[in-house]
Amino acid sequence: MKFSIYQESRRGGRKYNQDRMGYSYSRDALLLVIADGMGGHLQGEIAAQIAVEMLIRQFEAAAKPVIKEPTAFMYEAIHQAHEAILDYTRKNQLLESPRTTIVTCIVQGNMAYWAHVGDSRLYFFHKGVQQHVTTDHSRVQQLIQMGKITPEQAMTHPDRNKIYNCLGSAFPPEVELSPRRPITNGDTILLCTDGLWGTLDPAELQQYLGQFPVLYALPQLMDKAEFNGGKFGDNLTALGITWLEEDDLSQSTATSTLKMSANDVNSQLDTIRVDDDLKSSGEVTDEDIEKAIAEIQNAIKRYTN
Repeated sequence: MKFSIYQESRRGGRKYNQDRMGYSYSRDALLLVIADGMGGHLQGEIAAQIAVEMLIRQFEAAAKPVIKEPTAFMYEAIHQAHEAILDYTRKNQLLESPRTTIVTCIVQGNMAYWAHVGDSRLYFFHKGVQQHVTTDHSRVQQLIQMGKITPEQAMTHPDRNKIYNCLGSAFPPEVELSPRRPITNGDTILLCTDGLWGTLDPAELQQYLGQFPVLYALPQLMDKAEFNGGKFGDNLTALGITWLEEDDLSQSTATSTLKMSANDVNSQLDTIRVDDDLKSSGEVTDEDIEKAIAEIQNAIKRYTN
C-alpha cells in the first residue's frame, strides 16, 4: 500500500478540544478513525479517546496483515467501544455517561469500507468527483429528509448540533455500514468532525479535495473552517488520505508499507493533554490527566486482552 496522509485537530473557539483521531496500518490494511466527544471537560474527551483507542487496539491485534471481515470488525469494535464507555461511567459513578460520535474506515485489497455513528462524516472522492458522503444521524438531517428544511437552512438551524445516535447513550448505537467501494490511484478519503464540514460550502470541499492531494487541500480547508467558525466555532478535526500506486514516485512524503513484515503494525493516535492556559487557570492538572488516562486503560482492558 502507498498513501499520503494528513491529520490535524484544532480547538476552534471552544475552551477544550473534545475531538480525537488516529490511524493504524499493517503491510496490507489501513484503519482511520475520528470521534467527537460530548459532555463536560474530561468527559467528552474520554469518551472520544476510548472510542478511537478501542478501534486502534483491536486493529493492531487483528490486522495480520489484513482484517478478515472489515465490516464485521468495525461493527463489533464500535459496539465494544460503547460498552467500554458505559463501564467507565459505572466505575466512576457518573450521573450521566459521556458520549461521542465516531466515523471509521478500513482500506485493504484496493477496497474501502466505512462505518459511522452520529454526525462525524466521511467523504469519498473518486477521479476528482465526490462519490459519497455519510448521512448524519441528526435532527436537522431528519428534517431535510422529510422536506421541512433545505440543506442550506440546516447550516444555521438551532437544532443543527443535536444528534440522536451516538456511543455512550442509554441505547446501543445504530452503526451505519456503507457498501465497500474500490479505491484507485489519486482517490481521496476524508474523515472529519462537524466543526470542519459544518462551516464550509460543499462546493469548497469539492473544489479543494477534487483537485489537490490532502497534504495541500486540508490545511487550506482547516484555515477556512476555523475562520468561518470565528470565536464561537466548534472543535474541528480532519484526517484524510490520498491513495497512491506503489510505483508512484511523485509523492516523496507518502507512506509506503512495501518493506513491512506481515506482523508489523504502526499506529498514531491522540492522547489527552493539558493545555497551558488550563494549567495556569488551575482548572485541570497533570494529575487529572494521568488519572483519566489510567481510567481509560481500565475501561478498554477487558475488550483488548
